[in-house]
Amino acid sequence: MDLNKIRKMTDQERTAELERMKQELFNLRFQYVTGQLENPVQMRTIKRDIARVKTIIREKELEQNA
Repeated sequence: MDLNKIRKMTDQERTAELERMKQELFNLRFQYVTGQLENPVQMRTIKRDIARVKTIIREKELEQNA
């Protein structure tokens, strides 16, 4: 996911996107354990996207407190 796209989202959109990504990661982990996951790299990608969204959320929190 593009950082600029994440930065342009509202707080509610970012939170919703984060929850969607967490659910997707859960599903990927489940598929991995059951041997149905065709591309394990997807797990790494979604983890990084989650970290990006969390980072932007934290940046916005710090901006508001400053």
